[in-house]
Amino acid sequence: MQQKIKDIISASMAVKQQILQDESMVEKLEEAVGIMVKALKAGNRLWFCGNGGSAADAQHLAAEFSGRFYMDRDALPAEALHCNTSYLTAVANDYSYDVVYSRLVKGITQPGDVLVGLSTSGNSGNIVKAFETAREKGVITMGFTGSTGGKMKELSDLLFNVPSMDTPRIQESHILLGHIICQFSEEKYFAS
Repeated sequence: MQQKIKDIISASMAVKQQILQDESMVEKLEEAVGIMVKALKAGNRLWFCGNGGSAADAQHLAAEFSGRFYMDRDALPAEALHCNTSYLTAVANDYSYDVVYSRLVKGITQPGDVLVGLSTSGNSGNIVKAFETAREKGVITMGFTGSTGGKMKELSDLLFNVPSMDTPRIQESHILLGHIICQFSEEKYFAS
């Protein structure tokens, strides 16, 4: 068992090492910070969505913006779309789970907002539909996926496709990338 534990840690480190060596990924992180800060300074909002563990990660990252990351500062307008369980269960029951996010994107987002979708496969139907609706509304899309990008690849203005097909390793890297974006967005937005 101890060797298997070490193997899991090594596999996580190997994925992160690939990200570290990918200059385009580093450039995209810097670009994401610029996009988010520009949106926030223009009075726009950040929206996050995912399913299962990716929903937890989406909520985690939204909280880093609306709460705080490193700085003691005002809240930023960021929210995970799945936090209203009455809405989520009603729409899933009355329409389809595939539209739980796209209906919100259509109804409450504004052009210039940023929608961050997390899906390890890049093929989650409800996130794909949300990104399609975001495109129609002029909402900027940032996809966090696994290596292929799935269907979200073509719908993402900025794609963070982690070089792995292993769901836990992808999710660990999504949080790493999200934390980097949170840290530098916070620093840049609140720079004196």
